[in-house]
Amino acid sequence: MKKHFLIALMLIPLMSFGQNRVQTYIDEQMKTDSLLINAVVGIVAVDGQDRVIASWNPDMPLLTASTMKTITTGLGYEVLGPGYRFATRVAYDGRIENGVLNGNLYIVGGADPTLGSRDTIAFPIDSIFGVWADAVRKAGIRRINGRIVGDDRIYEEESIPSGWSYGNIGYDYGSGTSGLSFCENLTYFEIEAGKEVGDPVRITPVGPYSPDMVYINEVTTGEKGDGDNTEYYASSLTPVGKFVGTYGVDAQPRELVQSNKYGPATCAAEFAAFLRERGIGCKGISDVRQMAYDYSVPPQESLTCIAETYSPELRKIVKVTNTISNNFFAETIYKMVGKALVERETGKPCTGISYSRANRAIKAYFKERGVSTYGYTQDDGSGLSRQNYVSPRFFTRFYAMMAASPNFREYMETFPGPGRPGTLQGVLRKADPALKQTIYAKSGSLSSVRCYAGYVDSKRGLIRFAILVNNYDCPTSKVQPKIEGFLEQLAKYGAKQ
Repeated sequence: MKKHFLIALMLIPLMSFGQNRVQTYIDEQMKTDSLLINAVVGIVAVDGQDRVIASWNPDMPLLTASTMKTITTGLGYEVLGPGYRFATRVAYDGRIENGVLNGNLYIVGGADPTLGSRDTIAFPIDSIFGVWADAVRKAGIRRINGRIVGDDRIYEEESIPSGWSYGNIGYDYGSGTSGLSFCENLTYFEIEAGKEVGDPVRITPVGPYSPDMVYINEVTTGEKGDGDNTEYYASSLTPVGKFVGTYGVDAQPRELVQSNKYGPATCAAEFAAFLRERGIGCKGISDVRQMAYDYSVPPQESLTCIAETYSPELRKIVKVTNTISNNFFAETIYKMVGKALVERETGKPCTGISYSRANRAIKAYFKERGVSTYGYTQDDGSGLSRQNYVSPRFFTRFYAMMAASPNFREYMETFPGPGRPGTLQGVLRKADPALKQTIYAKSGSLSSVRCYAGYVDSKRGLIRFAILVNNYDCPTSKVQPKIEGFLEQLAKYGAKQ
């Protein structure tokens, strides 16, 4: 009896440690919440010694939304390196005779996601086009007796992953990547309501866009107070975009941003216009996919290169990706990681990298690094796909791998946090500013999905965590306070040594 009593006394400190304030909050505030009872929630928080601080369904694979970007960008840091730059080349086939190129001029894409982008990290497109135009002149070309061709063969011809919803692909966040992109594969429009309810709404494309695009506008002017109820549908199957819905009669004119599935042709058209203003004409524009229907397309290695330009460093692209949750940048990084891994494995150049091949290469890479892929299925780079299923535990395993990297601190600081610029700026508004500064996390949202994953840089050391909430049947604003409560309790736990 005395022996059993002594064992019980010895267990009391262990029980107290295990049931800390974070676990207590989960048990008493989250598991009992009527809004979360019918949802699916996965949580785990782990300290630097791999001790579990708190958990709830830690091994259940769940939809990640944009928290997936932390995996994609981490892979970019590890496989490509923070100093990596995407390259774009200008090359030609045929011969130059008496100032005439009897052949085609190619813009050979290296998947630079910043080419033509409005983001502040991007180099001005006029300066890049200027470099290309100077190279054309230095090559002795004064006229092109052929086409300017957008060449995107570095990636497979699949503008979006198969797991993306059709309803998403027309919008700016569903633009999708390509081997040669332009302006983040976006098109801009001006929209203005009619004077009376039922009148046609004016929608004017302001570019850049593929000259082959046809836009169908079926939007009518809606009632006062209706606001913007327009929808846009587009795909890579045909160069047609369609607007439907209503736009309130009292809604102010504004700019719409929609996806463009024809980045290579758009880039070719914009550069052709740039050359034309400088007295260098051509017979038209195309992309290699279109050319393949009528002509034999020469292999890239047979082309004569006359210029090469580069993107900003990957570290800057990753910072934007995680701070503002840029889907397009994330998809580009993901495919390039897959390409680099395939080339590392085979020892030869890889063109036409697909999502499926990138997925296989990345899983093999995790095995090589000793990171178990149990609870990990990644379908895309951004988290927009509803075929991404990752457990909270896998996030913390991945974050442990990153914490051992020489680039870790720089990588972690690409994550936004409460009160700092980015997607978490409005999180934990009333919390202690000192606590908020310890949180480095990426948010993620889809319909009935709200997630956070990242690190707490605490006095107790580095805490890795993920909270994934799926399938709740109420507005996100109703579950957000409990999720933020978890983040605050985790930061408070970390603040005490």
